[in-house]
Formats: sequence, structure tokens, C-alpha cells
Amino acid sequence: MISWKKYFTYQADYQHWANEILFKSLDMLTEDARRSDQGLFFKDIHYTADHMLVVLINWMARLKGETPPHGYNKVVFEDWRELKQAMRREVRAFQRFLDDQPDHWFEGSISYTSGGQPRTPWVTDALTHINTHFVHHRGQLSAIATRLGAPVPEMDFVYYKREMQDHLTRIREDDKQ
Repeated sequence: MISWKKYFTYQADYQHWANEILFKSLDMLTEDARRSDQGLFFKDIHYTADHMLVVLINWMARLKGETPPHGYNKVVFEDWRELKQAMRREVRAFQRFLDDQPDHWFEGSISYTSGGQPRTPWVTDALTHINTHFVHHRGQLSAIATRLGAPVPEMDFVYYKREMQDHLTRIREDDKQ
């Protein structure tokens, strides 16, 4: 049986992998296309990707017992390249943070205030929200990107698992030689 710690650490790795697949597709679009109004809640591809990052940063702060540093009403990273680099750094930092937590931490809850209301979700619920939030917005961005002519990004979890298994198999074969 897998522990919550391992499960969510693996999920963070999957998020990093899937973001890379998505970025490869989105990089095929022009800056104007990424900034064009596509009818998304956050209007365009860039703002939506920035929102994904801001949500991760804010939830990381909550998980650490800190105040979230960003609001949701403006783009934090205006430059596309800087946004992608920040996403990579923050997802890996999130993964390391999870790996550094003791197993029992995943069984607890966190406390914070949102909209003037005290909140105390289970850690596992907060982590599930972070992961599903990424998947939700990547799905939106994938649909928009393909509509704009970018290649379809294959980001399903099963593709990640297959790629990781293939990678482990190659490592084992190399170790035998």
C-alpha cells in the first residue's frame, strides 16, 4: 500500500511532467495567440497558466502556515519564458516540500482564513485540490491550444506512468550492462 506522502509526491512529479507536455504544445503558438481572449475565466492562455502558478504558490503558503502572497486579479509573471521557469521551480519546490513532511503531517489539517472565514481542510483535501486544479486548467488550455492549431498535448496520467516505467526499465537494463 502506498502512503499519502508517496502518493502526493508522485502526483507533484506528474504535475511537473504534464506541465512540460502542455508547455511544448503552447510554445507552438505565438505570443499574440497566447494573449488573445479565448473566453476563459482568466481570459487568455497566459493569464490562465499564471493563475495556475499563483494558486500553487498561495496554497504552498497556506500549507506552511503563512499568508498567501498573491491575489488572483492580475498576472504575476508577464514574460512567458519567466512564467514557465517559475512554474517549473515552484512545482519542484512543492514536490520537495511534500517529501520533507513527516508521514503523519498528511493525516492532519491546516488552518487559514479566506474571504474573512476560517477554514480547516484536511491536508489531503488541500493537496487533492491543488492537483485537480492543475488538471482542470491544463484541460482548458489544451482545448484552446489545439483549437488555435497547436499539437494535441497527451498529458494523461497513464502516459506519465508508462513513460516513468519505460525510464525505470532502461535504467535497470543499463545497470545490468
